[in-house]
Amino acid sequence: MIGQLEVVTLTPYQALGIPIALLGGVFLALGAQFQHRGVHKVEDRLGSGQKAGLSIAQVRALLMRPSWVVGTVMLGLAIVLQLVSLVFAPLIVVQPLGVIALVITAVVNARISRLKLDHKSIVAIALCVGGIGLFVTVAALTATERPITAGQLTTILAILAGVIVVYSIVFVVLRRRMRAVSYIIAAGVIYGFVATLAKVVLNRLVNGNFEGLTLFAVAILIGGTALGAYFVQNAYAVGSPDLVIAGLTVIDPMVAVAIGVIVLGEAATAPLWASALFVSAAVTAIIGVFRLAKHHPQTHR
Repeated sequence: MIGQLEVVTLTPYQALGIPIALLGGVFLALGAQFQHRGVHKVEDRLGSGQKAGLSIAQVRALLMRPSWVVGTVMLGLAIVLQLVSLVFAPLIVVQPLGVIALVITAVVNARISRLKLDHKSIVAIALCVGGIGLFVTVAALTATERPITAGQLTTILAILAGVIVVYSIVFVVLRRRMRAVSYIIAAGVIYGFVATLAKVVLNRLVNGNFEGLTLFAVAILIGGTALGAYFVQNAYAVGSPDLVIAGLTVIDPMVAVAIGVIVLGEAATAPLWASALFVSAAVTAIIGVFRLAKHHPQTHR
């Protein structure tokens, strides 16, 4: 019984990852708003009205939109800050902190679109933030970090390869029927793996294990980032920025955390009560995403 109540807390060095991750969330929110604006301008000018996914011509046009470029730069800064935070702290602690971006995006988007968030939308956002907040709190008290083996990296790469193949087939077959939440789930799952790969690569670099397998992981990381970005742009074309951010800041960390717990063993020392709270917090946050997708004012315009 005593062993079940044992708690492992972050060191001061690891705790530095938390404010860095929060700052990354701010840039994520602002970048999402600018990218969303650019995507909608391109969609209005070049779109067919069928919402069937961005064409090559539309992707090229995005590169010429100042707002989209500014948003991309901000998202780049968000990624850099996220990577820095992963150097300091375990994945399951800092990855969910991007949920701060949801609150910022919701407020900014409501002002720009001149749409007041109704009670149901506010409750949905509160569920997302509350669920993630509880998750991070428990993770900060119980997470541990250890060197990552080649076997663990191989497992992650194999699972990611299967995920990319499945989503690529689904997109080709069902792209004309995919809604915003479908793109968000796809991007969130892929980015969850990308964040995990980033953590693995950084961990192996710190521990002096940079070899062919790690280099291959870097290549897959870059490819996964590009594919996830394409799904995100499609989500912006058919959904509100705060809905996109809600999905990414919940689904992305949930996937990354699941890998961190199951494959990397970051919660190996967590007591039973922490496991129960992890599950409850995750379910709460996911319910919030689907409620926001259903009740957001822009969904009914």
